[in-house]
Amino acid sequence: MTKWGNKPHWGFDGIYLGEDEHGEWIGHPVGTEFARPGKGWVADWDSVSLIPHRDAAHFAAFNQPNGRVSSQIYVDMCTPPMWQDTTVTCIDLDLDVVKKFDGSVYIDDQDEFEHHQIEFGYPPEIISMTEDSAERVYLAVKEGKAPYDTTPERWFEVLAGL
Repeated sequence: MTKWGNKPHWGFDGIYLGEDEHGEWIGHPVGTEFARPGKGWVADWDSVSLIPHRDAAHFAAFNQPNGRVSSQIYVDMCTPPMWQDTTVTCIDLDLDVVKKFDGSVYIDDQDEFEHHQIEFGYPPEIISMTEDSAERVYLAVKEGKAPYDTTPERWFEVLAGL
């Protein structure tokens, strides 16, 4: 992931798990290194990510509970993720839909999104795409619609079997 203007952001490896009607799934086992400029960690929980079909403007991560990770679902709003050989790239557009393990769901980083619209000069169509995507994803997560239901459990099983 980069930020607008090709500024470095998050980078991490994953294991291709497969594809379903929602998109392509990538596994991140315990020990996966997540890094961005000035910050990083090694995960002590399993997670799976979904690269959605149909040019959807988000990138979803689903986390297994471990007593320390607080979000069950974390969805970055971004430009539509694209494959370049074995790498998925997208531009993070600040807004995130988060579902905590306690069941609460919210849209995060609205202040950052507003600030970056000015600082980075997001075009109107990018602002509209991001806001529309965040609203659709928020409602789907809140209502527990697939793939924000039990769908990721299948992919955690695939990851565990590797």
